[in-house]
Amino acid sequence: MLIKVPKASDCHESDVTPESLYLSRRSVLGAAVAGLAVSSLPRWASADDVARYADVEPGKAPSWFAEKLPSTKWGAVNVKDEAITPFKDATHYNNFYEFGTDKGDPAANAGALKTEPWSVVVDGEVGKPGRYALEDFMKPYQLEERIYRLRCVEAWSMVIPWIGFPVSALLKEVEPTSKAKFIRFETLQDPKSMPGQRSGFALIDWPYVEGLRLDEAMNPLAILAVGMYGRELPNQNGAPLRLVVPWKYGFKSIKSIVRISLVSEQPKTTWQSIASDEYGFYANVNPTVDHPRWTQARERRLPSGLFKPNVRDTQMFNGYSDEVASLYTGLDLRKNY
Repeated sequence: MLIKVPKASDCHESDVTPESLYLSRRSVLGAAVAGLAVSSLPRWASADDVARYADVEPGKAPSWFAEKLPSTKWGAVNVKDEAITPFKDATHYNNFYEFGTDKGDPAANAGALKTEPWSVVVDGEVGKPGRYALEDFMKPYQLEERIYRLRCVEAWSMVIPWIGFPVSALLKEVEPTSKAKFIRFETLQDPKSMPGQRSGFALIDWPYVEGLRLDEAMNPLAILAVGMYGRELPNQNGAPLRLVVPWKYGFKSIKSIVRISLVSEQPKTTWQSIASDEYGFYANVNPTVDHPRWTQARERRLPSGLFKPNVRDTQMFNGYSDEVASLYTGLDLRKNY
């Protein structure tokens, strides 16, 4: 019998939002989906939780997604004593400038985005480059549920249950060459369905680009997500494929990915190009390094209101130090922000 020792960032199943807050109406989705492989991430907690996301409309998912969804969720639960953010907050308070600059713009404007069919280009320093239809891109991978903190550089935060697979599994599949040192991600460019790309918000040179060091991408916490809250990703949250790196500020978790490139040089990322003194390449959550215009020592956990402000201390690496701090041994994190 395998016995796993919990880490400091782990939590118990009882720490997650009680089922009573999510009254049952998920039996249809629960009956329609099957299969979940357990990974070797920090402590896994099982739950008989058909009612867990009862306030979430299942939506019409493509067949490949429904076939891979877990019927019994197993969560890499890394959020001790913290409740899952309500689905409505997580899907109606977003930064996705392709659809507008206000927090409500993505939910209001992303409906026009067509996510079927969808293809992903894998190129650069890899042994198996190619353009893949999303369903073919997903074939080798078993989906997992990960419950992670999400910390925005603007000092607000959420706790979100994602569905996805490790970036490391993709890298193993495409066989990076010895020259590959970084991984570059690119968002869809489609001004017709993305009004922000045709607006006067001229600071951004589309398409949106993000990147990681190869060893960061190989960390077990880094995933490519195709779902959240037991269903496929809503458009405003980065459908149909997005990156999730929970120890970094949210802008690193690029949405609606169409290209993944293995490269030898550090890629110039979008926000780094716009304001390198404010948005560095690493963007690790660090309460000791303030943004030039606000402190990063505290954060506002959503939902939060004027009379009930949900403010808390920010944790180094967003609470995932045990898992990722070794990636930055000897690196000056004030200089390499």
